Amino acid sequence: MQKRNFGRTGLQLGVLGFGCGAVGGLMVRGTPAEQERVVARAIAAGVNYFDTAADYGTGESEKTLGRVLRNLGNPDVVVGTKLRLLEPARGRIADALAEGIEASLKRLGRDHVDLYQLHNPITAAGDGDTLSPATVLEEVVPALERLRDQGKTRFIGITGIGDTPALREVVESERLDSAQIPLNLLNPSPMALLPDGFPAHDFGQIMLRAQQANMGVIGIRALAGGALSGDAGRHPIAMPQVPPIGSSATYEADLANARRFLPLVDEGHAGSLVEAALRFTISNNTMGTVLVGFSSEAHLEEAIAAVEKGALSSKAMDRISAIHDEIGRAHA
Repeated sequence: MQKRNFGRTGLQLGVLGFGCGAVGGLMVRGTPAEQERVVARAIAAGVNYFDTAADYGTGESEKTLGRVLRNLGNPDVVVGTKLRLLEPARGRIADALAEGIEASLKRLGRDHVDLYQLHNPITAAGDGDTLSPATVLEEVVPALERLRDQGKTRFIGITGIGDTPALREVVESERLDSAQIPLNLLNPSPMALLPDGFPAHDFGQIMLRAQQANMGVIGIRALAGGALSGDAGRHPIAMPQVPPIGSSATYEADLANARRFLPLVDEGHAGSLVEAALRFTISNNTMGTVLVGFSSEAHLEEAIAAVEKGALSSKAMDRISAIHDEIGRAHA
C-alpha cells in the first residue's frame, strides 16, 4: 500500500487508515474473533494508522483496539485517539485533557499514544460543545503541548469541523501537528471551490491551509457515513442512523446526491460508487491518510482494493466536477 508523508511529524502513513468508530461498528459491536481477524488483515495489507476516541462506544473502541493489538503481538502501528471536552470541563481544560489521556491510555493498555486530538468542533462563538479559537490556542494547545512534553503523546491535533474562519485561525497558528477534515464527493470544499448553490458547508479549502502549515491531514467521512455506497441499507452492526457532517441537511439528501455520481460507474471510471468515493479522496497530495470505518472484513477488502487502484483519472475528475456543477444548479 502507498505510504504518504504526514506533515511535519516524519511519519509515513498508509493511504488507507483504520477508523475504529461507531459508524461502521466493528470495533464497538463486532465479535472479538472478527475484530482481531480484520485488524490483522488490515496490517498485512499496509494499513498502519488506527484512529479511535474516548467517545466511541463510551471507551469500548479504545479497549477493543488495545486488546486486539496486544493479541497480535503489539505490531508497529500508529495509534491516535481523541477527547471531546464537555461543558463541565470549561475552567479546567488542562486537567480534563490530562485526565482524559490517562483514561484513554488505561483503556488502550499503552504508556503513550502517537497522536492525541481535540474532538470538539471549533466555532467563533465557542458555545455548546464547541470551542472558540481563543480557547483552543490559549488553553487547549498549551495543555496538549505539556502532555507531549511528558511523553504521553508524540503529536497533537484537532478535528477540523466547525466554522471555517475559526478553523482557519487555529490551523494557521502552526502550533498543531495534524487535522482531521471531512472530504468526500458530497463536499469537495476542503480542497476545491464549491459551485454556486452546492448543498454543503464551505470549508474554504482548509486542507490546503493545513498543508501550508505543514500539518498532517487525515481525511474523514470519506463515505459520508455510508451514503456514498448509494445503498440505503445498513449492516446489522453499523449505526442505524448517521447524521451528516458538512454535507446535506439529512442523510436521505446525502444518499440522493450520492446516486448522482453513479455515472462514474456506468461510464467505467470506477468499479463501484464506494471505489469512486475512496479514490476521489486520495486524488490529491494533501491527504496523508483516509479513515474508513468497517462493519466486516468484506468492507475492509473493498476499501483496500479501491485505494490500491490509486487516484482517479483526469477524465473521472472532470466528470466529478461536472456532476458537482449539476448538483449546485439543482439546489440553487
